[in-house]
Amino acid sequence: MDKDVLWSNILDKIKKELSSLAYNTWFSEMELYCIDNGVAKIIVPYAMLRQHIINNYKDLIDRCFFEETGNNYEIELLLKEEIEEEQHSIVDESIKEEGREPYQISNNLSPKYTFDNFAVGNSNRFAHAASLAVAEDPGRIYNPLFIYGNSGLGKTHLMHAIGNYIVSHSNKRVLYITSEQFVTDFVSMNRKDDSGTNFNYVEFFKQKYRDIDVLIIDDIQFLGGATESQKEFFHTFNTLYEGNKQIIISSDSSPNDLKKLEDRLKTRFGWGLAVDIYPPDLELRAAILRRKIVGENITKKIPEDVIQYIAATISGDVRKLEGALTRLIAYSYFANTGKSDEITLELAKDALKDYATTTVITEKNDVAKIQKVVADYFKIQVEDLVGKKRSANIAFPRQIAMYLCRKLTDESFPKIGMAFGGKDHSTVMFSCDKIEKESKTNKELAKTIDILEKEIH
Repeated sequence: MDKDVLWSNILDKIKKELSSLAYNTWFSEMELYCIDNGVAKIIVPYAMLRQHIINNYKDLIDRCFFEETGNNYEIELLLKEEIEEEQHSIVDESIKEEGREPYQISNNLSPKYTFDNFAVGNSNRFAHAASLAVAEDPGRIYNPLFIYGNSGLGKTHLMHAIGNYIVSHSNKRVLYITSEQFVTDFVSMNRKDDSGTNFNYVEFFKQKYRDIDVLIIDDIQFLGGATESQKEFFHTFNTLYEGNKQIIISSDSSPNDLKKLEDRLKTRFGWGLAVDIYPPDLELRAAILRRKIVGENITKKIPEDVIQYIAATISGDVRKLEGALTRLIAYSYFANTGKSDEITLELAKDALKDYATTTVITEKNDVAKIQKVVADYFKIQVEDLVGKKRSANIAFPRQIAMYLCRKLTDESFPKIGMAFGGKDHSTVMFSCDKIEKESKTNKELAKTIDILEKEIH
C-alpha cells in the first residue's frame, strides 16, 4: 500500500477517537516519512508536540497501525531536520588503501542553516557578506575567516551556511566541529585498540582533520587551557593553510582578546579576516521572527502587531527571540479555545509577560539607547521602564523616554508603544504631548531633557 494512502487511513482512525480540537492540535501537521525494517518514521513539526504525543497518544498510534496493517511497527517520531541530517555525511575517498575501507566521517552540517534563511541587518551585514564570499571561493579569499560576537547572534548559523553552500556547489570535503569535539578526538589518539597500539586512532584523527578542504571550528575560546590540544590545532591549522584549505573559526571574543590561547595561534587567526556580529536591532529582530515563522511552517496565524510586540519586547540574541516564539506557540495551543488559529496581541502579552520582563536590552538600536540613557539618568532599570509599574518614579521617566523617542527617531507612535512593553499608541501620544507642554513652563524639566538629548547624541 502507498505510504500516503496508509497514513491517510491511519489518521482517519485516529480522528474518530479524538475531539476535533485535539486532532487538529496534535495530528494535523504530522506526516509518515517511511516504513523501513519494521520501523515507521513519522515527522512531527515541533519538539514540544513530539513529547506530548509520546506521553499521551503513543498507544493510540501503535494500535491504529496494527489495525490497518496487521503488523506491530516500532514508531519513531522525528523532526524534519533530524531526518535531513541523516543524509549529510562525507567519505574521504583519497585515503583508500588496498584491503581497508576509509573511515566514514560526518560533515556535521545542519541543513536547516542556509544563507537563504539568514536574516540580514545592520548588525550582521559585514559578517554575512564575508561569509558568502568565502563560500563562493573557499581557500582563496579571507583565510582564515574569524567570526566573533556574543552567544546567540548567528555565528553558528553563518558557519553552517558556508559549509552547506560549499557542499551543494562543489565536491569539496567539509567538516564542522566544536572545539570540545576537537579536544575529545585529540585525547582519543592516546588510547590503544585491540591490537595494543593507537595507530587506528591516530589515522582516524589525521583523516578527519587534515584530509579535508574546509575546516569549520566553533567556539575556539574553549581551547583555552588545553595546552596539548592547542599545539595539535596549531599543526593542523598550518597543514590546512599551507594546502590552501579554507579555515573558518568562531569565538565569543576577537582574536586579540583570547587571553588563554597561545600567541602563535592568535597571530595566525589574524592572517585572514576577522568580522564581528552585534545584537540585532528592532527591524532585524522582526525580520528574524518572520523567517522563523515561515521556516518552521508554523500554521498559527501571527499578525504583524504581535511580531512587532515580540521584537520590541525581547532583545539581546536570536535564541531569546526563538524561545519567545516557541513559548507563544505552546501557550496558544493550551490557552486558545479552538475558535481561531490566530494569535492576538493580548494573548502574546499574557504568554510573554514573565519571559519579557527578565530580558535585558543590550543592542545599539536608537529606541533602546534612549531607554538606557533615561533609565541610567533616573537610576532605574530598563526593565521597569518598559514594564507595567505605574509608580511616579517609573511613570514620569517613562513619559520622558517616550517623548524623546518620538522627537529623536522616526518611529511611529504604535512602534514606540511596542518598544515600551506593548503600550497603546494613545498612551504614547498622551505622554509626548504632556512632556512637550510641561517642558515649556517647567525649567527644571527642560534642563533635564536637554541633558538627556546631549547624552543620547
